[in-house]
Amino acid sequence: MGPIRVVVHGALGRVGQEVVKAVCREPDTQLVGVVDLKAAGDSLSLPDGSGTVPFSNDLDFILTSCRPEVMVDFTTARATMPAVRAAAKQEVNLVIGTTGLTADDLGEIDRLATEHKIGVVVAPNFALGAVLMMHLAGIAAKYLDSAEIIELHHDQKIDAPSGTALSTARAMAAARGKPFLRPKEPEKALDRRGEQGEGVTVHSVRLPGLLAHQEVLLGAPGQTLSIRHDTISRECFMPGVMLAVREVVKRRGLTRGLDTLLGL
Repeated sequence: MGPIRVVVHGALGRVGQEVVKAVCREPDTQLVGVVDLKAAGDSLSLPDGSGTVPFSNDLDFILTSCRPEVMVDFTTARATMPAVRAAAKQEVNLVIGTTGLTADDLGEIDRLATEHKIGVVVAPNFALGAVLMMHLAGIAAKYLDSAEIIELHHDQKIDAPSGTALSTARAMAAARGKPFLRPKEPEKALDRRGEQGEGVTVHSVRLPGLLAHQEVLLGAPGQTLSIRHDTISRECFMPGVMLAVREVVKRRGLTRGLDTLLGL
């Protein structure tokens, strides 16, 4: 069996550039084409200097001519869904790191994966440490009744709260089997303090100088517990992305989150 043939959608983005490097670096994956709306020219030089691959802003052209097994998508929710439909039609497996997808979007992705018999991995965060942070927060949620989340990201991030923060709150409430207790404050004060979900208030910070950070705070009378993850470089997403690329070709249907791939 040869290396897994991969196309990167959103190849000029900050994360997309790291994905291109990671796919080229690993011996069991092969970058066969790249797509970006800002494509200039018809080829992209590989980061290891070994040659070039087809480059276009026309996803259908790249999918048809390069015949990938997997497409990795780090774009925007608006760009992801048309790309998912095009890739599914070509029976290309998908690894999606784009955030901001709605429940309807995920439902459509699930339907397309089943209809076209492809594997799809959608994850709000590909940093293994962030996945572990969410897992540990779910364990703690069973024992402490109050929780809040502070998520901090760079000022160019489009969505707020982050997909990771919302997924964390849902996972924590699911682990408890019931919503968290919220503090007894005037309703207007609660409305001003952050977005609420499952009894968890989520505070979003957007500043230059930040990358991606999240702290889960749990409290009970006389004690608090903090679980924090800090992303120092986008390079940290690559082990998770490459794990998903290797696993998605073995699966059918939609897999949500890296925790399933890690056996958590």
